[in-house]
Amino acid sequence: MSVDEARLNAFMEKFVHDIGAVMHAATVVVGDELGLYKALAEKPMTSDTLAAKTRTDGRYVREWLSAQAASGYVEYDPATDQFSLTEEQAFALAQEGSPAFIPGAFQIAVAQFRAIPRMIEIFRNGRGLGWHEHDPALFHGTERFFRPGYAAHLVSEWIPALEGMAARLAAGAVVADVGCGHGASTIIMAQAFPHATFRGFDYHEPSIRYATEAARRAGVADRVQFEVASAKDYPGRDYDLVAVFDCLHDMGDPVGAARHVRETLKPDGCWMIVEPFANDSLQDNLNPVGRVFYSASTFICTPGSRAQDGAMCLGAQAGEARMRGVTEQGGFGSFRRAAQTPFNLVYEVRP
Repeated sequence: MSVDEARLNAFMEKFVHDIGAVMHAATVVVGDELGLYKALAEKPMTSDTLAAKTRTDGRYVREWLSAQAASGYVEYDPATDQFSLTEEQAFALAQEGSPAFIPGAFQIAVAQFRAIPRMIEIFRNGRGLGWHEHDPALFHGTERFFRPGYAAHLVSEWIPALEGMAARLAAGAVVADVGCGHGASTIIMAQAFPHATFRGFDYHEPSIRYATEAARRAGVADRVQFEVASAKDYPGRDYDLVAVFDCLHDMGDPVGAARHVRETLKPDGCWMIVEPFANDSLQDNLNPVGRVFYSASTFICTPGSRAQDGAMCLGAQAGEARMRGVTEQGGFGSFRRAAQTPFNLVYEVRP
């Protein structure tokens, strides 16, 4: 065995970076849940001051702050022994509604680690692991991670990119949000279009309960209804818009779901598909964004599809060509990429 020392050292540098990131992830979740980032965003503090403000133990907070500083998530001033957040760090770590809010992503990572024993089993037996079988951190983390992107782009960019749809929603369209999860996307649309009505569907009953309460808190419960139903049997007809956000690739039978969307959509209606950003070829997805989505897909998306009838297992990096194929098999004739961000592709599909 011949080892190139320079290449080995370069790989070990990557390892040090990666293992630091992995171990750092748990500290982000702790800091988020204890309110440490939000408190520190107010002003620079010593570790003892932050501990007193958050009613936590000073020694643990000192070690946590040191880890955050080493990771570049907080700043440290040795002259004053104070820690602080820059405006940018606070925007990403302490402002729940910001479009760059990231703690939810770390909750997803924690949920993946909790699934490791089951993943070892299903790698060997080829079975699935349903969304509902994961730790609840996955459900909450997913909503908190994706909601900022929806808040930043859905109303201002994605819906206007669908021909004539913004005007229809403003006039009072009827919308189905299929695979709605905790209802973030549904509620964002409802708040922006007060004359439209919305029905959110998901097979996961705890998520539907959460979404129903979220709609009540948001003051849109009079126009938003959430129900337990799958993508292949959700009720209703003549929808102006059917939307699926970051979930079509998770379905066991996305073609069957496409056929049902076709049946429930008005003849001049629109199906909006929002998917993780992906190129069609594997080699074109070997980048930081692809790394995130392939890793999540290994633990969440592919096992989730395998757990359902059909088990098509598109994965989170399915790409545009495969999504077009799903819609064509489902009976749709028009498909185009309407918008995109570094993390999402938005397709406009019509009969």
